[in-house]
Amino acid sequence: MTAPWPRRPRLVAGNWKMNKTAAEGAALARELAGLTGGGAAAPGCGIAVCPPFTALESVGAALRGSAIHLGAQDLHPEPGGAFTGGIAGSMLAALGCRFVIVGHSERRHGMGEDDATVARKLRAALRDGLTPIVCVGETLAEREAGRTAEVVVRQTHAAYDGLEASPALATVIAYEPVWAIGTGRVATPEQAREAHRIVRATLDRVVGAGAGARLAVLYGGSVTPAGAPALFAEAEVDGALVGGASLEAASFWRIAAAAAGA
Repeated sequence: MTAPWPRRPRLVAGNWKMNKTAAEGAALARELAGLTGGGAAAPGCGIAVCPPFTALESVGAALRGSAIHLGAQDLHPEPGGAFTGGIAGSMLAALGCRFVIVGHSERRHGMGEDDATVARKLRAALRDGLTPIVCVGETLAEREAGRTAEVVVRQTHAAYDGLEASPALATVIAYEPVWAIGTGRVATPEQAREAHRIVRATLDRVVGAGAGARLAVLYGGSVTPAGAPALFAEAEVDGALVGGASLEAASFWRIAAAAAGA
């Protein structure tokens, strides 16, 4: 895909999910920061970690001065108010977060978040100066029914519909086949390539301005150090949203190094 703009940014983000206390998270963050050697996390590749809300402050302090960015796993679409248990984007930004995950499949399918809610959260993140990592992807039943393209197009279209090019280009997308998350199954490089192309084509239709070629699209779904090089060899794959492998510094670092070297 040839385009008259710079190469898309690469990003590897770790989603710690409901793991690590504040102290445990800080220890892991210090280990990761030590692997950067005090300089760039990895040449040509951004790195972020998304701990639980309770560990954001301690992890942020441990990462201070390193090139590793802090992210959160979710936010509330409203800027504040009577929303028990909710976390506003401005609260995340005040803690030093740069990224926030939006519409992860575990929230879509486990907590009932629909496409409209995901779209509101995307805009809330942008409103509060955060970079949303917008997750899209199909379940196993949807893939087996031949509905992968339909689902990915619907979710991407719903999230970006009505968004102008400039704010759209301030986001990141993660294609995460739900059937591969936490199962040990990984989409083949060919399956990832096909899905990422669908995402990019949808962005071109909905946003325009060459958004499909300009926006970073990550792969998420049981990413491991062993499988990462083949995924990152695909020109359509700009990095990864990493689950279980991000809970161990050495394995997460190997994935980031593979992305940087691709």
